[in-house]
Amino acid sequence: MRIEVSNNPWQQAAALSIRLKVFVQERGLNKQDEFDGGDTEQTVYAVAWQDERTPVATVRFQQVDEQTMRPGRVATLPEYRGQGTAQRALLATEKYGQSFGMIHSVIHSELTAQGFYERCGYQVSSTPFIEDGVECIELTKKIDKV
Repeated sequence: MRIEVSNNPWQQAAALSIRLKVFVQERGLNKQDEFDGGDTEQTVYAVAWQDERTPVATVRFQQVDEQTMRPGRVATLPEYRGQGTAQRALLATEKYGQSFGMIHSVIHSELTAQGFYERCGYQVSSTPFIEDGVECIELTKKIDKV
């Protein structure tokens, strides 16, 4: 398993394919909400590859400001869950942000995934709110020592 972080066209295609399968087909989320204005040709994605042809997990990278990044749209194909794949992709995204001087990471998590992010070092920083029709919570992490 290897993790690549880039905005290459195949990287975006892999990320969007995983998100379509996980969020739209499996979870039933609205495709217009899932594929929002945050997905452009310049968007950077971390993708975990099982082999040269099999992408299995993804994280979208967004820069909030000079010191803050926002990972999002974290998704893993069902057969690869529970193996630490998403955690490794998230860490790769944090390291990418850190390489550009970012020291904070903020994520809007579905309540059902809150425990995952807490295990990755994130701390709750808001009360629950609705985003794209889903109950979410904001979590933050200091990444200056990733």
